[in-house]
Amino acid sequence: MLTALYTEWNEKINLISRKDIENLEVKHVLHSLLIGASMNFKSGTKILDVGTGGGFPGIPLAILLPEVHFTLIDSIGKKIKVVEAISKALELKNVTVQNINVKLLNEQFDFVVSRAVTNLPEFVQLVRKNVAKKDKNSIPNGIVYLKGGDLTEEIKPFKKIVQVLDGSSFFEEDFFETKKILYLPI
Repeated sequence: MLTALYTEWNEKINLISRKDIENLEVKHVLHSLLIGASMNFKSGTKILDVGTGGGFPGIPLAILLPEVHFTLIDSIGKKIKVVEAISKALELKNVTVQNINVKLLNEQFDFVVSRAVTNLPEFVQLVRKNVAKKDKNSIPNGIVYLKGGDLTEEIKPFKKIVQVLDGSSFFEEDFFETKKILYLPI
């Protein structure tokens, strides 16, 4: 059902590159699920998905983790309308959708997740205020960021505290050879 919904919506609004829609399951859904495969969130955890675009990683994670609440935000209104329609069609009770720029969002969450919105130092500056101080999970609250490529320079300012996990440790598809999960406690 998820693939059908995205295919239908993608014909109306370009959520995913039209030439990439056939790779939806691996490059978008499974990629999003790297967070669920690598992190163990307790029931009631609140997660903010910044720059959700077409609902990634938030929607696949909300399906996988129905006991966790997800707030998906993006500053592009037409994408948020689609994300809202998809979450309603899937009857996701654990998803809230907002058309807002993270700079204007003053709520706090246990974790902030995203897929390569900007470089890590810039992202940390944008969302640090949105990470709650009080921990409820077995790991400290923080940022979980999906990104690919050589991250050596980007993680330098956080070298002592950032954890970098290889996507290929969780999924065997070739796509994950260069994909990383960055966990940065805040």
